[in-house]
Amino acid sequence: MYAQGPGAFDTSWIALRWGDGLDSVFWLFNRTGDTFLLDLADKIHRYGADWGDNLVDPHNVNIAQGFREPAQYALRSGSPQDTRDTYGTYGRAMDQYGQFPGGGFAGDENTRPGHGDPRQGFETCGIVEFMASHQLLTRITGDPLWADRCEELAFNSLPASLDPSGRAVHYITSANSVDLDNEPKSGRQFQNPFAMQAYLPGVDQYRCCPHNYGMGWPYFVEELWLATPDGGLAAAMYAACEVTAKVADGTEVTFTEETGYPFTDTVSLSLTSPKPLRFPLVLRIPAWCAAPVIEVGGRRVAAPAGPAFTRIDRTWVNGDRVTLRFPQRTTVRTWAADHGAVSVDRGPLTYSLRIGEEYRRTGGTEQFPEYEVHATGPWNYGLVLDAEKPVSSLRTRSTGQAPGDDPFTLDGTPLTMTARARRIPEWTADDEHVVAPLQESPARSEEPVEEVTLVPMGAARLRITSFPAAAPRGAPWLADRWYRILNRHSDKVLGVDGMSTADSAHAVQFTDNGTDDHLWQLL
Repeated sequence: MYAQGPGAFDTSWIALRWGDGLDSVFWLFNRTGDTFLLDLADKIHRYGADWGDNLVDPHNVNIAQGFREPAQYALRSGSPQDTRDTYGTYGRAMDQYGQFPGGGFAGDENTRPGHGDPRQGFETCGIVEFMASHQLLTRITGDPLWADRCEELAFNSLPASLDPSGRAVHYITSANSVDLDNEPKSGRQFQNPFAMQAYLPGVDQYRCCPHNYGMGWPYFVEELWLATPDGGLAAAMYAACEVTAKVADGTEVTFTEETGYPFTDTVSLSLTSPKPLRFPLVLRIPAWCAAPVIEVGGRRVAAPAGPAFTRIDRTWVNGDRVTLRFPQRTTVRTWAADHGAVSVDRGPLTYSLRIGEEYRRTGGTEQFPEYEVHATGPWNYGLVLDAEKPVSSLRTRSTGQAPGDDPFTLDGTPLTMTARARRIPEWTADDEHVVAPLQESPARSEEPVEEVTLVPMGAARLRITSFPAAAPRGAPWLADRWYRILNRHSDKVLGVDGMSTADSAHAVQFTDNGTDDHLWQLL
C-alpha cells in the first residue's frame, strides 16, 4: 500500500473511510516499530478526504465512519486541532440531522437538508459504524462522552434494527415509525427507491446491512475493557462479561463482571489474581449519573459525577470485589430544533410508546422468515407533562426479575414506564403508512387524558420516541393536506419568481423539464 500513488487514497468512498486504515497502520506500528508505517499514515491523511470540521460527504455511513479520521491522525501529528476537528464534524452532523433520541442521525442513505424529522431513519450500517467510531474515540481521547454515545446507540437504536428472533434485519431504523411494510416510499420519506423497513434476512434485499449488523455487538464487547498506559485496566462500558489481561508486571488477572445493565443500576466486579498486584483500575461514570456509589471490599470510595473516569490505584489481591451503583433517574429532554418535541430517558435507556405489533409473514424460509410489522392500536399520542416537574408525570415499573435472554422485546423487557397522554386525532400516517412529521408543541388536543405504557426504545419495533406535548390550549395540529401529483413532460407548471422548490412550500415551482414529482397543498 505504501508504494501506491495518490489515486489509491483519494478515489471514491475509499477516500472517505481511510480512518479504518489508520487504525490498522497504528496497530501494526505499535507491534513492529516499522517507521514506513508512519509515512503511510501521513499519505493516508494527506490524500484522503478532509474531514477537518466539515461534512465532506452526505452519505450516512461515510459520515459515521469517516468523521473520526482527524482525531485518529492526531496520534501521529500531535495536533490538538486535529482532535478538535473530529469533535466539530460530529457536532455539525448531530446539530443538522441528529435532533431526535437514539444517538443517531437522519441518514436514510444520504443526509438531506429538510429531512431531519424523527420519522427519517438511520441505516443499520450507519448505527454500527457510528458505534465503532465512538469506541475508537474513547480509546484515543479518553473522553467518557464517546462511550456514553456508543451506549446510547447500542441500547436504543441497534436492537430494533433486528427482528425479535434475530433472523432478519431492516435497512432503516427510525425513532418514530408506526408501520414496517415492504413497500418503497415514493413520498420521499427515505431516499432510496426500494423498500427499506420490512424485516428481511439477506444481502439480496439490503446489501451491506446484514453483515454489518453482525459486527455491532462483537465490536461492542471487544471495547468493554481497555488497557491503560501504566499497566492497569479500564472499564469503558458495561455488560456482563469476563476479561483476562496482563497488568502491573505482566501478570494475567481476570475480572468477572456481573450485571443486568442497562436494565439494572448495579455492576459487580470480582478479581481472580495469582498474587497481590498494584495497578490502577479505571471506571467510567456515565454522563447521566449524578451520584455514583463505588465500594471496594465493602468500603466506599470517592466517586465523581459523570461524565468521568475515576481511578482506583491500590494493591489488589485475589477475591477483591468492586461494586458500582449508578442510580438511574428519569429525565425529559426537549428537542427545541424539532418543534419542541420531548423524549423520556431513564439511565442509559430512552423510552418509546408501546404500540401493539402484528408480525405478518410475507416470505422467506422457516429458518429465515420475512416479516412486515403493523400496528394493532393507536399511536398518535402527545404526552401530558407537568410544566414545573415533567418527570412527576412518569412512573417506572419493574418486573423485579433479572433481564432474560430477550430483554429488547415487548414481552421480554423487565422495565416499563407509565405516562399521561392525549390522542391527537389530526396526527396521522399518510397513504404510504408513513407517520406525518412533528408539528409545534404543545399540540392542541381536547381528547381525554389516558394512561399509556412506555417501553425501552430498543424493545419497540414500532414506536413513537420523539413525542409532541399535548394540551387543550396548545397549537393547532394541521391535518395532512398534502397531495402528491406526478408531473410528466409538461414544461414549467408554475413560473412565479422566488417560489420555493421544497416539498414543504405552499406552492411548488418545477424545473424546466417537469419530470419530477412534488407535494402540493391545495389552498
